[in-house]
Amino acid sequence: MSEKEKVFYERGTEELKLKNIRAQKLVRAFNHSEVEDSEKREEIIRELFGSVGANSAIEHNFHCDLGYNIHVGDNFYAGYNCTILDMAEVRIGDNCMIGPDVGIYTAGHAIEPKGRNKSGYGIPITVGNDVWIGGSCVILAGITIGDNSIVAAGSVVTKDVPANTVVAGNPARVIKSIDN
Repeated sequence: MSEKEKVFYERGTEELKLKNIRAQKLVRAFNHSEVEDSEKREEIIRELFGSVGANSAIEHNFHCDLGYNIHVGDNFYAGYNCTILDMAEVRIGDNCMIGPDVGIYTAGHAIEPKGRNKSGYGIPITVGNDVWIGGSCVILAGITIGDNSIVAAGSVVTKDVPANTVVAGNPARVIKSIDN
């Protein structure tokens, strides 16, 4: 990963605080919305995210850092307790499903301890079309998940996932190819 692909940030700046407050107000409104009020829930997500395709659905207890760095395509679904740390862009294609308790983390910190808690960086994550991410998965910074792939429940994705594959484990490894 080249340094210019990383998005650097300093924790505690007034600008970052204001962006986070905006996101947290919208996240709270979403998580406290009535389940049957799908119009209100969609309105909040459209205000929170950078872009949203048609027919998106997100279950309660969603969390994110900024919101505006999240872009989802048509027919997006995220299960309960989804967390997307979007210090850098997260782009998710069409027809993607995310199981419960999934974490998608663009954020990282320095290896050296001095100053680690004062700044960080984000590396974009890209998820292709027709991807299924099973429950309790973790997707780490800088990952690309190819079209038509499946990330099996409980996997920790530390490397890119090729298109048309099933990955599983910690760290996730290709266990099967998918024939189209």
